[in-house]
Amino acid sequence: MGFVINHEERDLELPNYRKKLMKAIENDFLNDDNVLALFYGGSIGNENADLYSDIDLRVVVKPEKIEEYISNKKKRPQRWGNVLYFEDMNPFSIYTVVHYECFIKVDTFYYKPDDIRPSVWLKNIKIIKDKDDMIAGILKRSMTLTYEPSFDEFELWRTKFFAHLHEAYRRVMRNEYYYALNCIDSLRLSMATAWYMNAGVQPNAFGDWAKYEGNRSKLENWQKTLLESWECGRNKNEIKNVMKSIVHEFRKVHGSLCDKLAIEENPIWVEKIIGKVI
Repeated sequence: MGFVINHEERDLELPNYRKKLMKAIENDFLNDDNVLALFYGGSIGNENADLYSDIDLRVVVKPEKIEEYISNKKKRPQRWGNVLYFEDMNPFSIYTVVHYECFIKVDTFYYKPDDIRPSVWLKNIKIIKDKDDMIAGILKRSMTLTYEPSFDEFELWRTKFFAHLHEAYRRVMRNEYYYALNCIDSLRLSMATAWYMNAGVQPNAFGDWAKYEGNRSKLENWQKTLLESWECGRNKNEIKNVMKSIVHEFRKVHGSLCDKLAIEENPIWVEKIIGKVI
């Protein structure tokens, strides 16, 4: 049997539920004088939301009020709709993740004005409230920025790739297949990260698979096809073959990134590391 969908009618209504939540959110914050700016990021900011998109909300408040807003971060969302549960547990973090009964999730971050600086992440936002055009100015400066991978970012990427490769071998030899498969997933994600870096596209924080697959992915079709092909189960030979295929592509993108960053590739050293398990 395939994946059975029991919520088709509900899912088709999700955009309407999302609009209702957004209207409640905006009415709440637009009438709050302590809120200096309000904007959406994510799919709403990018204007490519689909049925299942979250609401990524950013709220900028007066500096002297930030502690109050953080302390009340689980009270305020109850004004917007019927809360099903809160995902985060840390009462001192600047964000809250709220799941509503309508099956919409809202991620809310609270900032002080000094916390918001121009960034490639702020190139696609939807501004709802902006006192003194603060966010508009930051958006304008953000639009001039481009992403380039740094040496530190590259070094962390490749050493983590090596670590996941070695760990996958250790775990499969111990018959710890779920651990090994988790390492294989990290290797897949490492490759998606590298392809983005090589294309000059800001990659996600590691562990976040959002938008690497599907219609909103910025990967080339051949890259998405390769990702799909790197599938394996609880089988030593399958895992070994996927590791070999991933390593083959790693060598190519590693060389390309070395050229881009003017770093010595040192293939003898790279092959020495890979040769420990392949």
